[in-house]
Amino acid sequence: MSTEHHSDERTMTMNYDDELVHSHSHSHSHGHSHSHGHSHSHGHDHSHVITTLNRAFVIGIALNIAYVLAEAIFGLCYHSLGLLSDAGHNLSDVVSLVLALIAFKLSGSLANRKYTYGYKKSTILISLLNALILGVAVIFIIVESVRKLITPQEVQGQVISIVAAIGVVINGFTAWLFMKDQKKDLNVKGAYLHMLADTLVSVGVVISGIVIYFTGWYIIDPLIGLVVAVVIIVASWELLHDSVRLALDGVPAQLDFDHVKEAMMGHEGVREVHHLHIWALSTTENAMTAHVVVDNLSEMEHLKGELKGKLAEMGITHATLEFETPDSECSGECK
Repeated sequence: MSTEHHSDERTMTMNYDDELVHSHSHSHSHGHSHSHGHSHSHGHDHSHVITTLNRAFVIGIALNIAYVLAEAIFGLCYHSLGLLSDAGHNLSDVVSLVLALIAFKLSGSLANRKYTYGYKKSTILISLLNALILGVAVIFIIVESVRKLITPQEVQGQVISIVAAIGVVINGFTAWLFMKDQKKDLNVKGAYLHMLADTLVSVGVVISGIVIYFTGWYIIDPLIGLVVAVVIIVASWELLHDSVRLALDGVPAQLDFDHVKEAMMGHEGVREVHHLHIWALSTTENAMTAHVVVDNLSEMEHLKGELKGKLAEMGITHATLEFETPDSECSGECK
């Protein structure tokens, strides 16, 4: 029989209690452990990051909307299907930036009685959607490149190179805005990869435009397009893989299941750790439930605080621990 009346499953109620107010006889212990579990991840630095990224998203969206309009205008004026198509592609990236910004806002949503984690999980769904949009963009580039290989089209090299050069500056600058924080959040990484992909495409267009202008080799345009598509696939594969993993409640990529378990079992007073579950609440927050077997239940409250502090340092800020003694340990019945 466990010493805390939590269920064996990682239910919403357990985490809702940890997130809001835990009363009953363990109120003092939860207050202590809560401070250990959360103080490492929420502070001035986090607020500074939020402000910086908000600004980055707003600037990126504004610049890319302006560039889409410029491409559309030049495409219509010079009857360039290529520029009009690229304007459509860049418009999809603007949508991706808007989605990433929405996800970023939702990551700070508060818990309520219907959504006990708030809307944090939506950040994972949006990162998956952005990965799929990036995949569709790659397919579009490949299809267009193959079509141009089969049926070469005359390209106005000078005009296209000038417009694409503007794209290199705008997309490159936007990618730079997200570069520093792209490893901290999948949606920021998605925005970074979208802008990096557009920068590579624009560089390819500049090169092809210059070569075509001086040589008339129109085939260089689709060939560079295929090379860029391969580069984007390689760069975006990790984003898609991590997004699917989190959507399926898999262990976040930055955490190692065995390492977490060993770190807990290596703590003095802990005899065994089992029924361990680790998953992501959002693209930036991780949660865990576990049964902890100890010899001395009188040390439970002290151990709980220390274990939650150790888990927070590893990136697990929401931990629900159920303590047991060896003789009361459930054998195969709890999951």
